Amino acid sequence: MDVLDTGGGGPPVLFLHGAFVDRSVWDPVIALLPGRRCVAPTLPLGAHATPVAERASLTPGGVVDAVADIIAARGLRDVTVVGSDTGGALAQLLVTRRPEGIARLVLTPCDGLDVFPPTLFKPLFWAGRSPLALAAYIAPLRFPPARRLPIAFGWLTKRATAEQLARWSAPALGSYEIVRDAAHFLRACDPSLLLDVAPRLGAFEGSVAFCWPSRDRVFPVTLGRRLAAQFRAAEFVEVDDAYAFVSIDRPDALAPLL
Repeated sequence: MDVLDTGGGGPPVLFLHGAFVDRSVWDPVIALLPGRRCVAPTLPLGAHATPVAERASLTPGGVVDAVADIIAARGLRDVTVVGSDTGGALAQLLVTRRPEGIARLVLTPCDGLDVFPPTLFKPLFWAGRSPLALAAYIAPLRFPPARRLPIAFGWLTKRATAEQLARWSAPALGSYEIVRDAAHFLRACDPSLLLDVAPRLGAFEGSVAFCWPSRDRVFPVTLGRRLAAQFRAAEFVEVDDAYAFVSIDRPDALAPLL
């Protein structure tokens, strides 16, 4: 995977993004953390540049293992893991499956419990059962206005620029192999994965914080509070004037938590 590692000092921060975006979704937050070591991989979830060689491993569990391998290979300790959208689901799997080196967890709007995927994006995941269907489903993203539709990025972020939306859309639009990667991953996503994990979240010994918009249109704040209740103790911060991609819409609210 392509991994941004800023170096720097202090406890490292590892960022996990969602499907059909790349690590750049975290750029506004990283810019507010000068001197901190920020590690942000571009996960192979549909906006990655290079097709995956071993597609059989492209499942939620397989991606989590790859992330844990990054932590181990770079010798990261006392890590803060930050998750968004599908990346938040992966973060939950990570702290229950391979928690070594992780001291803190911060979740922004993401999948959890019986929501995987959210209702708005179920057609996208259904299309992912076939690479051809998925390619047809995302084809309208070739046209910039379509990227602002609710079923694209319109209800995920208020402030992403046209250039950001184009960057996230380009890999899958330009490579059928990237579409095949994304379809393989989407087929492996199921609510049972997070429902099975939920009872084990309370065993995570690190600190937990949530940064969630009060009026998120994809992941309701009620979901965030239900998910927070699974942990032994979690700080819950509600923010305004933002959608699910808090890192884009309100980096000034998220960065202080880190």
